[in-house]
Amino acid sequence: MDWIEIALRLSAATLIGGVLGLNRDLHGKPTGVRTLGLVGLGSAMVVVAVVNTGPATSGDFSAASRIVQGILTGIGFLGAGVIVRGVGKARVHGLTTAACTWLTACLGTVCGFAHAPVIVIAIVLTAVILIFGGPIERWFHARLPPPDDNPGVS
Repeated sequence: MDWIEIALRLSAATLIGGVLGLNRDLHGKPTGVRTLGLVGLGSAMVVVAVVNTGPATSGDFSAASRIVQGILTGIGFLGAGVIVRGVGKARVHGLTTAACTWLTACLGTVCGFAHAPVIVIAIVLTAVILIFGGPIERWFHARLPPPDDNPGVS
C-alpha cells in the first residue's frame, strides 16, 4: 500500500467520523467533530497498519480480526461513559451518541480495509437514521397510545 492509499483511507475515516461528530454536536451531545473524528482515524489507523505490514498482506487476516475485536471492545467503554453520565436522571441519555461512537469505530475500521461499497451504503443509512429517525419517532409517539406502565395490573 502506498502513501496515497494510506492517506485516502485515513482521511475518509477521519472525515466520516467528523461528520457524525458534527451531527452529535449540533444536537448538543457530549461528543463532537474532534472526538468522533479521532475515533474514526484511530480505528482506520490500526487496521491499515496491520493490513499493510502484518500477515494480512499474505491473505492471513487473523491479526486484522484481532485488531477489529479490540477496537469494538475498547470503544464500548467510551460509549458506556457517554451513557453512564445520565444515570442520575430519571431517563437514560446518550444512547444515540454512544451508538454513533461505536458506528464511527466500525466505519473507521471499514475505511482501513478500503471496502468502498460498505462505506457508501453505511454512510447513506447513517444519514437517513440520524436525519429522519427523530421525526419518525415523534410522529409515532404522537399517534400511538402511551405504553402501559404497569402491565397486568388492573
